[in-house]
Amino acid sequence: MSIRTERVASLFQREIAGILSLEYADLLHPMVTVTGVRVTNDLSIAYIYLSVLGDSSAQKLAVLAKLKDYTPRIRKTLGNAIRHQVKSIPELRFFLDETLENAYKMDELFGKIRKERASRTGEPEVEDDSTPL
Repeated sequence: MSIRTERVASLFQREIAGILSLEYADLLHPMVTVTGVRVTNDLSIAYIYLSVLGDSSAQKLAVLAKLKDYTPRIRKTLGNAIRHQVKSIPELRFFLDETLENAYKMDELFGKIRKERASRTGEPEVEDDSTPL
């Protein structure tokens, strides 16, 4: 990405996070965090990655579906907020960011591997006090 697209993506991330937390918090019951935004080179499409605090994947997908329904309203609000900073407001596309869940799964797998190695070699299990991301 160019410097311009990175700056625009950062601007969109801040503004969309603010819009979701202020105007749509009551409609989106689980907490939603904007983890990243990627913008195409021509600034026509913004890919918005979200982390949704929820118990099940069905609940997370329901929040994503709600957001897709609210996309025109969110885009209009975003346009009003940054109309003096960009020429046109891109099409918004929302995606679930499952990086944190994948990190927890990897940490669990590494923990199982450590236990298996310790049981095979007879060595005491070494506790890893580092926390996942």
